[in-house]
Amino acid sequence: MPTLILHASARSNGNTWQVARRLSKELNADLVDLANYEIGFFRYDQSYPDTDDFIDFIEAKLLNYDEIVFASPVYWYTMSAQMKVFLDRISDLLKSHKDLGRRLRGKQMSVLSCANDAGSYEIFFLPFRLSADYLGMNYGQEWHGWVDDKEVKLIRL
Repeated sequence: MPTLILHASARSNGNTWQVARRLSKELNADLVDLANYEIGFFRYDQSYPDTDDFIDFIEAKLLNYDEIVFASPVYWYTMSAQMKVFLDRISDLLKSHKDLGRRLRGKQMSVLSCANDAGSYEIFFLPFRLSADYLGMNYGQEWHGWVDDKEVKLIRL
């Protein structure tokens, strides 16, 4: 099953990137940093600048994978702003690009959280679980990672 890890953090080379890179090696998954794409905030009128990459990213990249791992640091018990914007934009696939949205059905959504320690952040995963259910995706694995004295730690929850 081809797997894509979507990294969404304020720091492209920070701890979440290190943990996601380790998970990508374990899963033999491709790793993409959403910071390399121009993805604007959701707009009810569905009008985006020509530079917006969201729909092209979905068509050219995301839909080629059976499993998508959403990787985000834990910020105030929830996902990063970059990840929230990406999930908000999924609304475009339910409103103006339904053909693309339907192609998410049956794919697997998994989640990787990253924080400063091994603490459990159960509430962090709830928006992902609910989103997967709403989109008709199968909810898969959950992992949590952190970096301790430059050593990457990763646990499967």
